[in-house]
Amino acid sequence: MNEPNSTAFTTLIDSAALQRLLPAACVFDCSHDLADPERGAREYRAGHLPGALHLHLDRDLSSPPRGDNGRHPLPDRDALAARLAACGLRAGEQVVAYDRSQGVFASRLWWLLRWLGHDRVAVLDGGWQAWLDAGGAVAAGAEAAPPRGDFTAAAPLTDTVDVATVLANIDRRERLLVDARSPQRYAGEGETLDPVGGHIPGAVCRFHRDNLAADGRFKPAAQLRDEWHAVLGARAPAQVVHQCGSGVSACHNLLALHHAGLGGGALYPGSWSEWCADPARPVARGGDAG
Repeated sequence: MNEPNSTAFTTLIDSAALQRLLPAACVFDCSHDLADPERGAREYRAGHLPGALHLHLDRDLSSPPRGDNGRHPLPDRDALAARLAACGLRAGEQVVAYDRSQGVFASRLWWLLRWLGHDRVAVLDGGWQAWLDAGGAVAAGAEAAPPRGDFTAAAPLTDTVDVATVLANIDRRERLLVDARSPQRYAGEGETLDPVGGHIPGAVCRFHRDNLAADGRFKPAAQLRDEWHAVLGARAPAQVVHQCGSGVSACHNLLALHHAGLGGGALYPGSWSEWCADPARPVARGGDAG
């Protein structure tokens, strides 16, 4: 699609840097709304970064849920790689993802590309609003289909754990489980997305929005590093498992850790929506780790 650029962006990119980089990047609009799944596509058609293609959380960045494997199961690796190649992505090409939700859905693509072995991927800091504030150009409607790229899946650059591992960890406490949902949902109060409220016993809460400053951009790396050290305690980042409601906003926490220079950590893709689908699994409620 475009010639690779010598400068690699692997966590965040700001609007000014992206304007200098274009068109030497493959840009994806990941806008989505859990309450209105087609809203992101509508917003994309109304206005998007020139050359950007839209990827749908449900159809492109997830596989169909069965009811017992979470609301947004991971997609098939080869199918996702083929979808990205069809969008023009080539091996080694810089990818930039953005959305209209402070990076929540864009960070899912960031993590998925690392899962496919591709590290030249960054999230537009501040997303669509930051692009508009910087005076970035806007296109509307549908983009012409680009030439097919040669992208294929390679060895993962990130780890996952399954529900059996999380269940065994309740007693062993070998890893720290970090829940990216709001403190209210973590406590089991006002649950609107899943049929059961609460959290996995032993999990601690680090709301993904706490990674952001008041302007919707990520906090400076040094500040995030201090805040995350307070969450992790004596644990190394590699000893942490990240989860949320369905494996989406947990990627925001993983992105923040990488931006802070801490890296590491595994994703529990099924997250709370998979966990609570089996009434035999234990549930904790309230504001502590249970």
